[in-house]
This record gives sequence, C-alpha cells and structure tokens, in this order.
Amino acid sequence: MRLIGVDGSQLGIFATSDAQRIADDQNLDLVEVAPGSDPPVCRIMDYGKYKYEQDMKAKKARKHQTKVEIKEIKFRPKIDTHDYETKKKHVVRFLTAGAKVKVTIMFRGREMVHAERGLAILERLAGELEELAVIEAAPKLEGRNMFMLIAPVKKDPVKKADEAEDDEVAAEAGTEDQE
Repeated sequence: MRLIGVDGSQLGIFATSDAQRIADDQNLDLVEVAPGSDPPVCRIMDYGKYKYEQDMKAKKARKHQTKVEIKEIKFRPKIDTHDYETKKKHVVRFLTAGAKVKVTIMFRGREMVHAERGLAILERLAGELEELAVIEAAPKLEGRNMFMLIAPVKKDPVKKADEAEDDEVAAEAGTEDQE
C-alpha cells in the first residue's frame, strides 16, 4: 500500500504489516483513504481527533444554516375592517420575525363569482406592507382558495448602520431643541 505520513508527505509503498508497525510506533492510527486505487492509499493520523474535527465542522455548518418558516393566515372575501386590521397585525408580526407568510382567501358558495373581491384584499394587503415585505408568489386562484406568498424584505447591514446613525443624529437634535 502507498503510505502518507502525518504531515501529508508520501513515505512510499509498504506492506500492510510494515505500515501498521510504523503507525503503532508513532501511537497513531492507520486509515485507508483510497481503497479503490492501485495500490491502496493509507494515511497515518489520529483518527479520534479527525472524527472530532469533522463533527465540529458539521455542527458549525448546522449552526449557520437558516430554516425558513412559512406561516399561513386566512381571510374571507367579506372581511370587516377591524378583522382585517387584526389579521394584518399578525402578518406584520410574522414578517418581522423573519417568516414567510402565505395569505389565503377562502371562498364559499356564491362568493366564487366575486373573486375580484378577494384579489382586492390581497392587493390592498400587499400595498400596505410593501416596505416590510415583497411578493414572492402573485395571487393565484386554485379551486375555492386564492393564495399569495409574501416574504420579508432583506435589509442591508450597511443600510441598517446608516439608519442607526440617522436616528442618533435626530435624537441629539431633539435633545438640543428641548434645552
């Protein structure tokens, strides 16, 4: 087998017993890294340390990934203004938490004839939330339901810093006016 040392240097071609003896002399493990090659390639390494490092890399990768959550809110075409405002507040709360929102208009019976009322509600909601959200999927009628998918707007970190500075300047100007 071809043997690779701890530092990555090629030590040459050895018999299996000789390679195992060299690894044992260094108190390390002999690990086969390319069994399909001719001759097979083995490496001398601390296998426990290698597995630990692999686990830490995987844990770090999982830590930095984001899971997108989709919340759903349901409206009716004959919704009253107070009910609309309450449900809109729920949508705003979901968006500020970073979740996508699936807005559904449910039609029953003869309400299907007036699908434009449902479309008007979705367009009104999208218009009122345009600074918080972007429409990811336009309103679409499927069966007795009309759907629209909206996602939160991504803010640039540079823009956030500029806005924070502007807020501080405005706050300082406000305190000077009071004196």
